[in-house]
Amino acid sequence: MSCTNGRNINTFGQKKSNMHNLKILIRNSCILLHIRIYFCYNTMKKEFSMKSTNDTSLIQTYLDYCKYNKRLDEKTLKAYAIDLRHFYMALPDQPLISRTPQTIESYISSLHTLYKPRTVKRKIASIKAFYHHLEYRDMIAITPFAKLQTRFREPLILPKTIPLLTIEQLLAEIYTQHSNAKTPYRQMHTLRDAAIIELLFMTGIRISELCSLRNHSINLHTGTILIYGKGDKERRLQITNANVLSILIKYKSSMPFCPDPYAPFFMNQNGTAVSDQSIRRMIRKYCKLANINLHITPHMFRHTFATSLLDADVDIRYIQEMLGHSSITTTEIYTHVSTAKQTDILTNKHPRKDFRLV
Repeated sequence: MSCTNGRNINTFGQKKSNMHNLKILIRNSCILLHIRIYFCYNTMKKEFSMKSTNDTSLIQTYLDYCKYNKRLDEKTLKAYAIDLRHFYMALPDQPLISRTPQTIESYISSLHTLYKPRTVKRKIASIKAFYHHLEYRDMIAITPFAKLQTRFREPLILPKTIPLLTIEQLLAEIYTQHSNAKTPYRQMHTLRDAAIIELLFMTGIRISELCSLRNHSINLHTGTILIYGKGDKERRLQITNANVLSILIKYKSSMPFCPDPYAPFFMNQNGTAVSDQSIRRMIRKYCKLANINLHITPHMFRHTFATSLLDADVDIRYIQEMLGHSSITTTEIYTHVSTAKQTDILTNKHPRKDFRLV
């Protein structure tokens, strides 16, 4: 009996020892597994970080080249940065210099499901220019776009214009607000608002160009404006309307004297240059006051400027120069919207008018 008990005790003790050893083995295995996972994770993280750093550095170097060598404006640089970083983040584990035409083609296909054709076209142009730069710098043997067909049919979207009576109504409201202004502050700001709308319509200037105007840009004695357009291209426009020039002079006279030629011509209340958004808000405010039920944007004044000149038989090459278009193809879009001119031609020039059937 005692021998049996002794064997049982020994067997139990051995089992207990084996269980203990098994637990130690499992625990050590788990520790080793965690160590392996930790090192694998950190290695992958380090590799990804290096890829990320290299690609981010590559994009930034290209953007610096565009800024200092190609002298592209801030708006274009911002668009390039957004497009390239979006392209990188779409496949962050794949280095930019090793992406294949097939990869890029798949990415472009995904863009068509997310964005309007015009935005897709811009993004493709940004990425294409980036890879051409890499090829030029001998960082890749050949651009993947050499084997890609990226051109696609873009639907023709006609520029929206503002009826001339609506512009007159809008300006009338601003001048009424100026006449009713009780304080010098309100008088100054309504003068500024009138001057901005008059200049948008009178010159067809881009909103970004207007916001960038400096004191030296406008010569109020000669009525000339020096505009720095896309790609830092200069062009001069003449303010020939006496009323528009008078408003600009009155606005400038109402402002505190500023001898700095590089100070903004149009200022906000905090003394900084007016922004695109502040002008949009200003237009919405006066449209509401004037009961104008039309969504008007600053760029629509540019469209109206071009269309009105075409209606008045102005040579399209002069309009191209005044708008600052590098290609006349861009200006030709306005030939599609000149309905007043179509009406005049079809009414007065078409031979059907000479038929006498009744």
